[in-house]
Amino acid sequence: MPIIAPDARALTDWYGRSARDLPWRRAEFHTVYGAWGTLVSEFMLQQTPVARVIPHLEAWLDRWPTPAAQAAATPAEVVRQWANLGYPRRALWLHRAAIEIVDRHGARVPRDVESLLALPGIGDYTARAVAVFHYGDRHPVVDTNTRRVIARAMDGRSQPGPPSRRDLQRMTELLPADDADSALFNAAMMELGATVCTARTPRCEACPIALQCGWLAAGRPDTGDTRRRPARYEGSDRQTRGAVLKALRDAAGLATPMESVLPDWPDRAQRDRAIDSLIADGLVEASDGMLRLPA
Repeated sequence: MPIIAPDARALTDWYGRSARDLPWRRAEFHTVYGAWGTLVSEFMLQQTPVARVIPHLEAWLDRWPTPAAQAAATPAEVVRQWANLGYPRRALWLHRAAIEIVDRHGARVPRDVESLLALPGIGDYTARAVAVFHYGDRHPVVDTNTRRVIARAMDGRSQPGPPSRRDLQRMTELLPADDADSALFNAAMMELGATVCTARTPRCEACPIALQCGWLAAGRPDTGDTRRRPARYEGSDRQTRGAVLKALRDAAGLATPMESVLPDWPDRAQRDRAIDSLIADGLVEASDGMLRLPA
């Protein structure tokens, strides 16, 4: 049976005292970069730790402070600027989204969720994050951290896996009626999951809604996410793909013979597999045995 819902006031009061000072939470960030800054930050934060994102985000927005500036760049420039941020397809999706924003929305990031969802690379979370955290509208914003808080506090169990439509509905039911209070509650739930109600080492003694938490009341049972381990990076195909892209970025736009890319990589088949997958993803172009970033 569900436990009582988290205390919204206790949670947002805690957030006001304890929230991390992050660039995209500052008023001046929104004044300078508008919804575009929020959109770029959300693209970069997908599957990437905050500490790694911050310097990349600042460099990116210094170079391309508007969708129009981004749209005028080449795919190669975009992939090179993305550097070692990881999951580089996001760079191409962001570039394509900027082009569509210019072509279809007068170079302004749209406000409504359906229009945001129609842009390349944008799913339920990113669309609602832009609508809520920049425009201040009332929508549920659910990432894996929010999902964990809801599952533990209300169901008394951990719940690994990505957010679902059910999570969006449950978050909608929790949101305060006021738009501003709703946005603050969304941010507070995410912050709680990211810094206190973490997957493997939750700090229940610091939790502002511990008295409403069914998982804590049940003795913190191991119901899934506390056993998860991050996927191995060293020796993985992901590492190989990153090494290939770095070699091509370092070539400063010049085409490179395929045989000269990672010639000493210990697993030749893995190197070739990485190149093939990068070509398939549109991150690398191949012609006559030469490789380059996409033109």
